[in-house]
Amino acid sequence: MFFDLQYLVLTIPALLFSLWAQWKVHSTFDRFAKVGVQSGYSGAQAAQAVMQSAGVQGVRIERHEGFLSDHYDPLAKALRLSPHVYDGKSISSVAVAAHEAGHAIQDQVGYPPLVWRSALVPVCNVGNMIWIFPFMAGLVLRQLSFSPLLIWTGIGLFAAVVVFQIITLPTEFNASNRAKAVLASTGIVSTQQEADGVRRVLDAAALTYVAAVAASLLQLIDLVLRQRR
Repeated sequence: MFFDLQYLVLTIPALLFSLWAQWKVHSTFDRFAKVGVQSGYSGAQAAQAVMQSAGVQGVRIERHEGFLSDHYDPLAKALRLSPHVYDGKSISSVAVAAHEAGHAIQDQVGYPPLVWRSALVPVCNVGNMIWIFPFMAGLVLRQLSFSPLLIWTGIGLFAAVVVFQIITLPTEFNASNRAKAVLASTGIVSTQQEADGVRRVLDAAALTYVAAVAASLLQLIDLVLRQRR
């Protein structure tokens, strides 16, 4: 199943794109992590300033272990920043921190894609863990009458994961746009060079989400085509 021509044609390009996107985000972050911002803001201070500018209150900013493990938790109302971002005073640090603060702003205003994504989290988590089992069972038991139901159940669960990832795209792009606008308006980013650096960091990060969607869509196509054999 996993080494035929169809699988290779559909997955190898997506895998290469994903690897390139991961390299791009790491190399871009590392490059601009060496360039300080004239305002002297740390990532944590930038995140706080971005949220204050939008009237966001009650969100904790926490240091979180891991490289680029930064995220906003809407349930805990916590913005968790990796050490390099939390303490760093670089273009990369303020860009990533402001982006995550953008998610807190989305939560504050009830930005629809964020609401939809949050609602889909339980379904996505379950689907991501178990979709393979009914799909494989259906293929193995293809001669039985209920095998199509098993196969389509697996495909449906994986499709929920794909929908979640698609909804993630506008959520991430919007958070980045909010971050770039507020960083400029508050003076945290004060030069064109810094603004260009922020844009490059956030654009590189966005590529990882685009790559994830592309990979999942191609895998979904592979599953649909495979059940027709």
